Amino acid sequence: MSNTGLAVRGVTTMLKRISIAVTLACLALWPTYTSAQGGLWETYMAAATKAYQQGNYPEAEKQLGAALKESEGFGPQDPRLATNLNNLGELYRLQSRYAEAEQHYKWALAVLEKALRPAHPQVATSLNNLAALYHAQGRYAGAEQLYKRSLGIREKTLGPEHPHVATSLLNYAALLRATGRSDEAERMETRAKAIRARNAKQNPVN
Repeated sequence: MSNTGLAVRGVTTMLKRISIAVTLACLALWPTYTSAQGGLWETYMAAATKAYQQGNYPEAEKQLGAALKESEGFGPQDPRLATNLNNLGELYRLQSRYAEAEQHYKWALAVLEKALRPAHPQVATSLNNLAALYHAQGRYAGAEQLYKRSLGIREKTLGPEHPHVATSLLNYAALLRATGRSDEAERMETRAKAIRARNAKQNPVN
């Protein structure tokens, strides 16, 4: 996977239906939260995904905005609100609307820290999103702090051999290379490759 490219993360069929799936390599997608009352929200999210996939960013933003109004009604700590905010942040980032992207990423992070706990794996994902934004802007000190915190959460909650830990290591390594610390980057890359190799051996693809 390219350190600077975009990647589509593997998700369930339902998640594909309601989430924008194109992100920086560091971004894992959000889980799906549904309820009888959430039908209209899901409809807006599905419409946003369709518009995004067609390259119609204004329509995607319109649909995400409508979904946001719905998700705000679920309560300030509902994970669907974080999903909505994250996807708006990603849409803004792709259009280089960095101030708006940062605002929505930070809001999503705040929701998750309250709804779950500061050391939850989804919080680590949110930290990675914001770190990727800072990285793209050349705000390396802020990005490193966030990458480091995200990596620590994933190691603690998922285990040091989890594939998401390998992803975090590669993201962090890309930042280290951008700041001239190639030796540190190489160590992280070597560890990430070893994790992925062990996971591939344990879970071979037929």
